[in-house]
Amino acid sequence: MRRTYWATTAVVVGECAVGGTMDLFELAPFYPMLIDLGYPSYLSPILGSAKLAAAVVIAVPGLPRLKEWAYAGVLINMLGAAASNGAAHRYSGMIAPAAFAVLALASWATRPRSRKLLSADAVPAVSRPAR
Repeated sequence: MRRTYWATTAVVVGECAVGGTMDLFELAPFYPMLIDLGYPSYLSPILGSAKLAAAVVIAVPGLPRLKEWAYAGVLINMLGAAASNGAAHRYSGMIAPAAFAVLALASWATRPRSRKLLSADAVPAVSRPAR
């Protein structure tokens, strides 16, 4: 399980770091694809910054709540990319983002306990007023 986590996480972090850098600097192939799909050019640096932040958060130890958000962001980004390509009838363009979405889910599901948001951390205790 530990090897699966590190293998999938390395790929996810690598994709976020490389893809984020390419988005940030509006480089091919992602930037032209983004424009061809009809998205505004200002979205590229926003996505790039978010991907780079996700790469850092997922890679470093600790930060369990931020990790949950980072994984959610990666998954939303990848599923959105696959759906956008599908909507544009570019079915071959759906394969890579869908595969990265599966890898992100695998990384999230196999992460060690030290990188998880434990249930006690997730919801603060709520006290009821005495009657």
